[in-house]
Amino acid sequence: MNQETKLKTASNTPPSNPGGITIKSPKEMEAIRRAGAVVAAAIAALKQAVRPGITTAELDRIAYREITRHGAKPTFKGYYGFPATICTSLNHEIVHGIPSDKVVLNEGDILKLDVGATLDGFIGDAAVSVPVGKVSKAALDLIKATEQALEEGIKASVVGARAGDIGQAVESYASSKGYQVVRQYVGHGVGRNLHEEPQIPNYGPAGRGALLKAGMALAIEPMLNVGDWRAKVLEDQWTVVTADGSLSCHFEHTLLVTEQGPEVVTRVRK
Repeated sequence: MNQETKLKTASNTPPSNPGGITIKSPKEMEAIRRAGAVVAAAIAALKQAVRPGITTAELDRIAYREITRHGAKPTFKGYYGFPATICTSLNHEIVHGIPSDKVVLNEGDILKLDVGATLDGFIGDAAVSVPVGKVSKAALDLIKATEQALEEGIKASVVGARAGDIGQAVESYASSKGYQVVRQYVGHGVGRNLHEEPQIPNYGPAGRGALLKAGMALAIEPMLNVGDWRAKVLEDQWTVVTADGSLSCHFEHTLLVTEQGPEVVTRVRK
């Protein structure tokens, strides 16, 4: 497995549990809810802390304190050697950026925060894109569109649908706003492992892919680019950037597929 695919499952990479899709029991679903609540709390703390002048390493320390305060462990830290609690990706960086004391946030940046927490053996996984101070209209439009693309994917995550229906919902909305979805990195199942079956591409066609059943736990995560959808990996072997240097945005939620509809467990309470 290439370094570039180690945190987020790529379309040509096997997940952590190659045995297949797992259907969670009511007890396991409750554990995922608790893990998701920890992730939501960490994201809320991070969003409050984001400002011009703060370093991404300080944000990483804030996330670590918040996750461990709830008795959970940072899922990403040490995962295939990843050195930090969270991923922090700026502007043209799509995902997997490594926090650093040398990286200082500037007015106008878009910061992508990707957070995972493991509690009682189960994982919650979510990401947000946060404007740093006052950002351009183009940046704000991209943030809004990517967040709504995620909501469209969530709405499609119903019993009896297919994984491709989620991807088609994301892609259709993104295309309607003039953006392209990153294709090398996709959503995934989640549970005891960070990356489980099924894979959830952010593109169609509808009607294909895994059949969604009650008890499945999914992490849906559209990544939208202003320019071309292609990506490349930097020399640190982790940070993924847009191949053309264009602005990118990333949102993610963990949800449970239920008979009553999708239940998002990582949504920040307002």
